[in-house]
Amino acid sequence: MLAKVSSFGLLGIEAYPVEIEVDVARGLPAVVIVGMADTAIRESKERVKSAIKNSGFDWPAEKITISLAPSNIRKEGSSFDLAIALGILAASEQINTSCLSRYFILGELSLDGLVRPAKGLLSIGLAASATGNRAILAPEANAEEAAVVTSVDVYSISSLRQAVDVICSRRVSEPLRINPREAFFQNAGYPVDFAEVKGQYHARRALEVAVAGGHNILMIGPPGGGKTMLAKRIPTIMPDLTLQEALEITKIHSAKGILGSKIGIAGTRPFRSPHHSISDIALIGGGSNPQPGEISLAHGGVLFLDELPEFRRNCLEALRQPLEDGVIHVSRAAGSLVFPAWFMLVAAMNPCPCGYYTDRKTACRCNTTKIANYIGKISGPLLDRIDIHIEVPSIKYSEMTTLTEGEASRIIRGRVNTSRITQHGRFLHEGIFCNARMNTGLIKTFCKLDDAGRSLLKRAMTELKLSARAYEKILKISRTIADLAGSKDILPVHIAEAIQYRTLDRLW
Repeated sequence: MLAKVSSFGLLGIEAYPVEIEVDVARGLPAVVIVGMADTAIRESKERVKSAIKNSGFDWPAEKITISLAPSNIRKEGSSFDLAIALGILAASEQINTSCLSRYFILGELSLDGLVRPAKGLLSIGLAASATGNRAILAPEANAEEAAVVTSVDVYSISSLRQAVDVICSRRVSEPLRINPREAFFQNAGYPVDFAEVKGQYHARRALEVAVAGGHNILMIGPPGGGKTMLAKRIPTIMPDLTLQEALEITKIHSAKGILGSKIGIAGTRPFRSPHHSISDIALIGGGSNPQPGEISLAHGGVLFLDELPEFRRNCLEALRQPLEDGVIHVSRAAGSLVFPAWFMLVAAMNPCPCGYYTDRKTACRCNTTKIANYIGKISGPLLDRIDIHIEVPSIKYSEMTTLTEGEASRIIRGRVNTSRITQHGRFLHEGIFCNARMNTGLIKTFCKLDDAGRSLLKRAMTELKLSARAYEKILKISRTIADLAGSKDILPVHIAEAIQYRTLDRLW
């Protein structure tokens, strides 16, 4: 007998419908799976067989043929287990075939018949909603991800036996209901705060400017200065996360299977900090079955690269295009996928191999050649995309032991929000959303200086021997500082502060 079961597969972060056909016919006992299935799916026959037996059903001693359509797309993962098991039960006439037509079914099976989580349930919920009046059977462990889509009924399933009871109406079960807005606010809140940071007032101010204008930033300083501590608190001062942004972040993390929220939706901006030994595919995304990389997992948040010169050169160079476009294109013979990648790049590095070139307490052991080679690991084109370079010196004992708390993240975030509202109005018809994205034409329009400002900038360019690329960076940073101050015009004091945020141009 033939049975058909509906499910979904993932292609990147998007879901596509998969129809699973199961035919149980006379012949020698065997299980054949066709339809470009990967190893995990081919191995599912052993999991499904044990799950069916341990759930109190009979395993048919006949030839079982399983087809996954469309057959021209490679299927991967173990989320088809539950659908295959129910298809076998229907094809062997242990349950009514008509019961399956209303549901999309997902979930991995354990040997005892319990249902394990599936990836990409938010994407699947959105795709199921577009198909019309159908419900989803989803694993209990993360069914909330699909239930965020309120236009589709989601039934939380913990076992194969429970799934049979629900689809055959043997057990009255109400669909899972999630209020996306309430879940979003319930999940908002960060475990860290800028109030915990001692000293480093210059760095704190530079980070506020960077976040307010969407500028990428590089922190340079000796070990133990607090660069990582500062970086981890940057998401807490970024503009308030909107529900739409939260859904985009959730979609990416759900497809990767790493959504930390138990409420079904992300409530905070992501902070990703890959190790410097990471491969370019893991950083950028891709693979034989393309998946989002670290830059997409940082979408809407922060990508922190600690020990920047230690990263592979090809990894750093691969960042250049996403930093400009906000998306990453992954092309394969079968087609091309687009992953979102709007993130703030925050990098940290020592000033030299030993780490103490700029330190006031410890003498540096590196010669000028070693220092030049160390800095030279970072290419000019990548540095062009980092607007702000600041020194983060080692913290003083008096600052470490002070009982006075620093300014709280919520206060800083309030100023950042106000600045971003100003920028949103300025660039409403320009196709950008922050000062860091201004091109040369927009800089000429929105970064006009008075005579005093031009004189100060000219003197700085001459005396400090700033590079040509620093000129436009200083203007963009000055515009952000003026926005934070609520000033329509860029004043000399704003330019003076912006010049301080070009450390590499001044030291090397």
